[in-house]
Amino acid sequence: MNLSSPSASSASSHPLTPYGWDGGWEAEFASYAEQGLLPGRVVRVDRGQCDVVTPVGTVRADTEFVVPRDPMKVVCTGDWVAVDPDGSDPLYVRTLLPRRTAFVRSTSSKRSEGQILAANVDHAVVAVSLAVELDLGRIERFLALAWESGAQPVVVLTKADLVPDPVTLAHLVQDVETAAPGVPVLTVSALAADGLDVLVALVGSGTSVLLGQSGAGKSTLANALLGADVMEVQAARDVDGKGRHTTTTRNLLPLPAGGVLIDTPGLRGVGLFDAETGVGQVFSEIEELALRCRFGDCAHESEPGCAVRHAVEAGELPVRRLESYRKLVRENQWIVAKTDARLRSELRKDWKRKGAEGKAAMEAKRGRWE
Repeated sequence: MNLSSPSASSASSHPLTPYGWDGGWEAEFASYAEQGLLPGRVVRVDRGQCDVVTPVGTVRADTEFVVPRDPMKVVCTGDWVAVDPDGSDPLYVRTLLPRRTAFVRSTSSKRSEGQILAANVDHAVVAVSLAVELDLGRIERFLALAWESGAQPVVVLTKADLVPDPVTLAHLVQDVETAAPGVPVLTVSALAADGLDVLVALVGSGTSVLLGQSGAGKSTLANALLGADVMEVQAARDVDGKGRHTTTTRNLLPLPAGGVLIDTPGLRGVGLFDAETGVGQVFSEIEELALRCRFGDCAHESEPGCAVRHAVEAGELPVRRLESYRKLVRENQWIVAKTDARLRSELRKDWKRKGAEGKAAMEAKRGRWE
């Protein structure tokens, strides 16, 4: 879009510009503007109601007209919407504008549904506490969902002041970088205001969502970015470093240095949801090696000519990375298969084939022993 166009110029002076409004959203909203509706961005959702920031201020609106059967289409923090004009009583959200990105995880239910944690996000900031032992597998899981969402992931190692030895800290950063190819890895001490300048610059444009487990220091980090004690903070348990849920809703807040931040509650479960592309991005080195395997459908287990296993045996690829890759691929296949009958049938056939091959191999060995 030509930034000198009237649309771009009007978007830059729009009251919602600090919340991410631009020429693209203005064009998407044009037909609703003709109907006399107001544009707005959802800053919080709560029990059938949502807070929406509009050109005339923040309003409380009912979501009755945007409650679809598909849970992937429910109103979410970060959505751009069309709402009734100021003075309407009650106010309703009339429609959602098409999302550019969406951070989605699978629900804990057995219905194979996705849950949208944040919409229209540019940066997915994964907070990881250095107060406890690093769980690289969990970091890889967060990153797979982040890449799949369409956002740019960033890993922030919080509470860096608890690792005073620079050599130890450098090793920890290197471990995370190995698990996060192509992803910036920052170390931050929010309490000491160390490392914040780099993060502030990174999230200073667009929308960022802050993700992580309870106790990862998200609320402290959010307060440091906001420049005020907006989010409640509680101490993590000494026994395991886990925290309590101090953030219970997803809130969208403008940052003083530019950009907006969506803070989320601590996530215990981070289930994949149709994240094949994201998993491939996290394990890009394995995907590249797989292109050199003898067989196109190589499972990297016992097949001859497997370039991936050869890299492991040569010490070029950590065993942990391959095991984590296999785990996430299987999990993603399973969640997709639960909603895709054709894929479910193909997976069953594949499992039966592998089972038959294993049985034949055992019988062959038994014949040699006898």
